[in-house]
Amino acid sequence: MALQKAKDIVSTNPVVVFSKSYCPFCVDVKQLLQQLGASFKAIELDKENPIRLLGMVGFIVCGSIGLRRRVGQHKCMVLGDGSDIQAALAEWTGQRTVPNVFIGGKHIGGCDSTMALHKEGKLVPLLTEAGAITKSSV
Repeated sequence: MALQKAKDIVSTNPVVVFSKSYCPFCVDVKQLLQQLGASFKAIELDKENPIRLLGMVGFIVCGSIGLRRRVGQHKCMVLGDGSDIQAALAEWTGQRTVPNVFIGGKHIGGCDSTMALHKEGKLVPLLTEAGAITKSSV
């Protein structure tokens, strides 16, 4: 399910940065994309889907501490799927670390790869081809 979610996100956005909000390398990549005027979707894996409603009559389940308690008429699971998405990305791309960058549906890599593409003058053409920036904004 996490792999399909990641693939759906990548296929429906010209640029995707799987990130963690506290990661300085992620911040660098997002700042570069902003400076270039690129539109992109940042998925903050440390904040992704902290609560899911799963059905009728149930419990809050906290996987990290095993807490269970009854909650009204809904079964809630409090366990973010960010770590599941990160594991799925590792399976799909071979890269476990963040940022994990996709442009035009293609895996670019992490911070070093993205910055290297920019220094080589290859990032803006990729972003333009993906429709994330227009030639007038370059």
